[in-house]
Amino acid sequence: MTAKDTDTIDAGQRLPRIVRAMGVIERAGNALPHPFWLFWVLAAILAVASAVLAGLDVSVVSPDNGRTVAVQNLLSGDGLAMATSTMIDNFAAFPPMATIVVVIMGVAVAERSGFLAALMRVSVSRVPASWVVFAVAFAGTASHVASAAAYIILVPLGGLAFRAVGRSPILGVVVAYTSIASGYDASPIPTPNDAIFAGITTAAARIVSPDAYVSPVSNWFFNIASSLVLAIVITLVTRFLLSKRPDLDPDPDAELEDIATLQLSARERSAMRLAGAALLVAVIALTALVLPESSPLRGEGGSIVESPLLDGIAAVVAFLFGIVGIVYGTRTGTITKPADVPALMVEGLKQMAPVLVLFFAIAQFLAYFDWTHVGDVLSVKAAELLETSGLPIVVVFLLVLALLTVVNILVTSGSAMWSIAAPVLVPMLLLVDVPAETTQALFRIADSGSTAITPMSPYFVMALGFLQRYRKNAGIGTLASYTLPLAVTMTCAWTLLFLLWWALGIPLGPGAPVR
Repeated sequence: MTAKDTDTIDAGQRLPRIVRAMGVIERAGNALPHPFWLFWVLAAILAVASAVLAGLDVSVVSPDNGRTVAVQNLLSGDGLAMATSTMIDNFAAFPPMATIVVVIMGVAVAERSGFLAALMRVSVSRVPASWVVFAVAFAGTASHVASAAAYIILVPLGGLAFRAVGRSPILGVVVAYTSIASGYDASPIPTPNDAIFAGITTAAARIVSPDAYVSPVSNWFFNIASSLVLAIVITLVTRFLLSKRPDLDPDPDAELEDIATLQLSARERSAMRLAGAALLVAVIALTALVLPESSPLRGEGGSIVESPLLDGIAAVVAFLFGIVGIVYGTRTGTITKPADVPALMVEGLKQMAPVLVLFFAIAQFLAYFDWTHVGDVLSVKAAELLETSGLPIVVVFLLVLALLTVVNILVTSGSAMWSIAAPVLVPMLLLVDVPAETTQALFRIADSGSTAITPMSPYFVMALGFLQRYRKNAGIGTLASYTLPLAVTMTCAWTLLFLLWWALGIPLGPGAPVR
């Protein structure tokens, strides 16, 4: 029996176990309600818990100001009055709300004009064969600026890029999907998710520190390094493990797309050059405005870290995306008149409608959590437990990471999971001197790592559809068996990077110390 035969048998024996495990995960996840209803269920549980704790006169001393904070009963008259009278204000004041809307309007222009799709195509088509894995992997981590469109655009392009250099298109689909899914929160370019997470983290931090603020670029430096490290890890695992699998050839009768679709037309290339020039001019102009110490975009004492520029970074990002989108679309013809620009923004906001509906439920839950002071009690008690346990903070990080990774398999919505976890984890770790930005960076790893292996993600099913173009009998277990080695290795490498970052004390982003 040859080594190849042995590999085939081993893969066949592993596959049923993977299929069974994925089936268990899928059934458990399907038993959960929609995230919108999940937050109302959590609100009901919170209401009952607050009534019990208030009846027991549970309270803690706030380490922020030394005052005694007692649990308030959400089912009392005051609680019902609060819930009724503040519902609209809770939604309107939800930190990510305005930020995400502004960012999406700019990103929508860049996406709907065709600029982001062209950028992804050119990023994977002009590389030597030896660099194609890294190029697709890095493009995957950087593609999140296009949100869900990243999956639709880059996953099939990954298959085309690999086939264009004589490699398996199956491997290309797997690499593209896993780099997007398990590297979702590692984008070197600020994304809409950064704004959402920063808003939720800010709200959670204010439970114990009323003046806390976490900016959308608070993890930017860490994200840049993460995207490079993950792309390297994907390249190594693909080269030394996945590429040695014996089942990488597409079906003989598979319908193969035209490789020429990777190439840009002359007009698209011209539009890309013009858009790049416009972006360069905009960045230079912005830099010239910020450079003088007396610049109105700087803060007190000429500070850039605490300045109007960083306070309005979401608007700046939206403006830059809008500029490149308008220039590109005007040259290619996707934008023919000024009225097309707001129309593209509207199209982008339509995609955000499900998120905005979810935000309404999240905003109410977080407001109730804050009003009842259950979060204060949990955070202070958990922090005291951590201090008395004597556990090294690194061990605490690993325990938090393991817990969130398991939860992410079932609750694949990052904003939903962070909205549940942040009100406890952020204050708890703040009380043991771990900055909110650091807890958010830890969450990014858990929110991404296991995404590529869970069938609860709608994009897992989408990727399976792309895989089935090349292998018709591919199933959930097939895709999971490809993505599992990548996802596990990426999570481990990303965790090691975080721990190294923490040990060296490198800032996570502008004005965001790691400890």
